[in-house]
Amino acid sequence: MSLVNILILLALSLVLRVLLSPSLRQWILLAASVLLIYWLQPLSPIRYLDFWLPTFTLLLILIIWLFIADRQSLFSHENILAASLITLLILLVAITRYLGTSGILTASRPPQISQVILVLAVFFLIASVSTRLGRWRMFYPSAGAVIILGSFLLIKSPFLGVKASQGLRALMDQSTLTAAAADLRWLGFSYVAFRLLHVIRDVQKGRLKAVPLQQFANYVIFFPSFVAGPIDRLEHFSADLDREENPVVPDLVEGGKRVTIGLFKKFALADTLALIALNPVNAGQLTSSAWAWVQLYAYAFQIYLDFSGYTDIAIGLGRMIGFHLPENFDRPYIKENLTTFWNSWHITLTQWFRAYFFNPVTRSLRKARKPIPAYLVILTTQFSTMLLIGLWHGITWNFALWGAWHGIGLFLHNRWAQWTRPFFARHNLRPVIQRSMRAVSVFLTFNFVALGWLWFVLPDPALSWQVILKLFGIR
Repeated sequence: MSLVNILILLALSLVLRVLLSPSLRQWILLAASVLLIYWLQPLSPIRYLDFWLPTFTLLLILIIWLFIADRQSLFSHENILAASLITLLILLVAITRYLGTSGILTASRPPQISQVILVLAVFFLIASVSTRLGRWRMFYPSAGAVIILGSFLLIKSPFLGVKASQGLRALMDQSTLTAAAADLRWLGFSYVAFRLLHVIRDVQKGRLKAVPLQQFANYVIFFPSFVAGPIDRLEHFSADLDREENPVVPDLVEGGKRVTIGLFKKFALADTLALIALNPVNAGQLTSSAWAWVQLYAYAFQIYLDFSGYTDIAIGLGRMIGFHLPENFDRPYIKENLTTFWNSWHITLTQWFRAYFFNPVTRSLRKARKPIPAYLVILTTQFSTMLLIGLWHGITWNFALWGAWHGIGLFLHNRWAQWTRPFFARHNLRPVIQRSMRAVSVFLTFNFVALGWLWFVLPDPALSWQVILKLFGIR
């Protein structure tokens, strides 16, 4: 997001908190979040896609809510009102096509209103039929998860992305020769997917009660955290909605401070470091090991300040509205080992994978009929978890290598900790030695993470290897 976008969101947050009552605020928040996902969606080379992708986000929210909603209150006044509001706002955005030659709420002109009405009619017909297929209800959550994961694979895989772009271009009577995976710029979908999968899984396990559509939609597309997280949990978000109103002034002051910190991190520090940080263009032009390390360290701090800056802005905006979004960073670059690094870097993502992948797979392996050695269980779960986190950023070799780098690093740290624990338990080291060891541990951990960023920032693994050789003066 640009600085102008953030300032507009800041003004909107102030209006929501200061001028509106709590009951009205929830409805205006829903309306604002719906309109903002259209406004923030970037322009796509594929005709009308910057309208259809936000629309599909909203329709996906509606269909997943139908899968997990309470049957008794499905057609309550509140739920019908929320569905009607979302539908009317989609039509309102579509009508802006006739107000000018370019997009007003969208990056380009929306499609013909007749096409939008047809899509909505088909969707609600399918939704109506699905609510009457009672004996198939047990399969609804799984079907929702398949829809989400299929969409995720489509936008994260370069091969599938190109194929989808070619198909959409052909459908829109556009040339397929310039089709690229980057054409599918589905803003915020990764975080939408995590929130929806969390709800589906917890409903399946009976850990989460059904909520009204208004509350569910607000949770999924809450505008402060829609683009870059953090990944809140529905029960925590609902508690904020139901909590008695906090004093306005403290929330505005604390939220404003957090937004200011985030703006400084992002636009003063991160954007300045970007001028010298390692990137695919300057990586092949490195002439010395010293400058290679400077660029690598600059990137390490740039990505942290950029990402944590956006998180600060999201948490600050949420606080101003009255929501306490979870923390996502806790000084990760001064941690003593890779395990504590990942407990303090993108915390909500790590917790999500721990809850919905790492822990279930660990329990499954430990309950296997044929005993599996503990070290092999640890290797399998840590490596596969980090590999998935890498592929979440993109289904490419460089992200797979980045995930594998951290997976192997976590396993090696686990084995080292197990091996040295008896020694440290027997010996009470002097404080000066303990401080020295901590300093060395922080230094090694930071450099391990920094080297891993090579695979993250450079899309070509061969180029990453060239930079590694340059870093250590081999080439």
